[in-house]
Amino acid sequence: QAHLVESGGGLVQPGGSLRLSCAASGFTLDDYNIGWFRQAPGMEREEREGISCISSSDGGTFYRDSVKGRFTISRDNARNTVYLQMNSLEPEDTGIYYCAGTGGSSCPMTARSIERPFGLIRLFDSWGQGTQVTVTS
Repeated sequence: QAHLVESGGGLVQPGGSLRLSCAASGFTLDDYNIGWFRQAPGMEREEREGISCISSSDGGTFYRDSVKGRFTISRDNARNTVYLQMNSLEPEDTGIYYCAGTGGSSCPMTARSIERPFGLIRLFDSWGQGTQVTVTS
């Protein structure tokens, strides 16, 4: 059975860094497009924001504008793990971060699809339990 587990969250001051991990079991992670989502305080599950995604076919990446230049997504196939390196963290980055997987030749997370979070999250069929990230001074 496909299973994703996030780790690496924590409490950090503005300007700090964290590296989130998404470890897969029960399937080969590089066969899937893997996305990171954020559920901010007060946000419903259906409103989870698409943050970044890495495609299975060519390793192509996507970032929402607010994290470009600060976050980096990467994949370690030997460890069956996807990472999200988060630098220059801001209070607005606070939330529960989830990784999720979906099949297909490319990641469905795009500049257009992140504007419709309800539709986007339904495209991902395997979800982890989330890891809390809190950015505060």
